[in-house]
Formats: sequence, C-alpha cells, structure tokens
Amino acid sequence: MPSMFVNIIIAALTSWILFITVDIIFRLPEKGGVSGAGAIGSAIASDNGSLNGGTMMGNIVCSPDASAGTLLAACGVYVAGLPGGLVATVLVFIGNRICHDPGYAGTTGAFCATLVITGFGLMGIPAEAFIAGMVIAILTIQGLSHPYASHLLTKLWRIRA
Repeated sequence: MPSMFVNIIIAALTSWILFITVDIIFRLPEKGGVSGAGAIGSAIASDNGSLNGGTMMGNIVCSPDASAGTLLAACGVYVAGLPGGLVATVLVFIGNRICHDPGYAGTTGAFCATLVITGFGLMGIPAEAFIAGMVIAILTIQGLSHPYASHLLTKLWRIRA
C-alpha cells in the first residue's frame, strides 16, 4: 500500500484529469455556464491570459462545475461511502439549478468522481487522499498563475475542438 503522500499525488493527478476532461467535454472553455464566468474570463484575458481558459476558470469559481463536484463527491465518499458520493451528486445538481447553470458538468463530475473514488478506495487509496488531491488540483488551476493556467486550458480545449 503506497504512503499517504503517494496516494495524494495519485489522487491529485486523477482529480485534475477528471475535472478538466469533464469541463472540456461540456465546452466550458468556449463559453461559461453562468454570467460571472465571462467577466472573470475577460479579466484574465486582459492580464495576458487566454479568454477561453479564463472563461473556464471563471466557471470553476461561479458555479458547481466538475471541480466542485469532484471535491464534494470526495467528501461524500469519505463520510458515507458510495451512498455519500451519490448524495453529494444530488446536492451538486441542486446547486447547478440554484445558479441557473444550464449544463450538467458539476453533476457529471460528481457522479464520475464518486465511482472513481470508490474504485480507488477498493485499491487502497482512501477518499481523504482525494479530498487533499482535489484541493491541490484546483490550486494548480486557480491559484498559481491565471495567465499560464488559462493558456494551458486553452491548449487542452483546442485538442477537443
């Protein structure tokens, strides 16, 4: 069984790939799902960032998207196993409706994360590693460098487009 440090690194990479993939599938870099996403995207673009990546980052801030869904699913699985993750998925769905978010990236992210985290739990990587890993994954997108992160997200978006 790997050490907790290794578990957190595995969880962070898995979470990052999961939430970025879901957000790109739901076309969040193209246009935000909620109104604040466009404003944040424009602000990041004016700071030498990329508008598309900035819009995706804005959606992460303004609505329960796949990153929030993944984090809440990790908390749900930690508290109550698979049923806890499914309850978290329902709560993210309700949050999306409250934000008038027309998409289902958050709900899909929470559901997929519930299954992934439960599966990794069977392999010895606990849900608490995913809680820490998801915080690290969000930090790499939101906290380190808005311009560089937005350019990276735009490059990933172009692969899909």
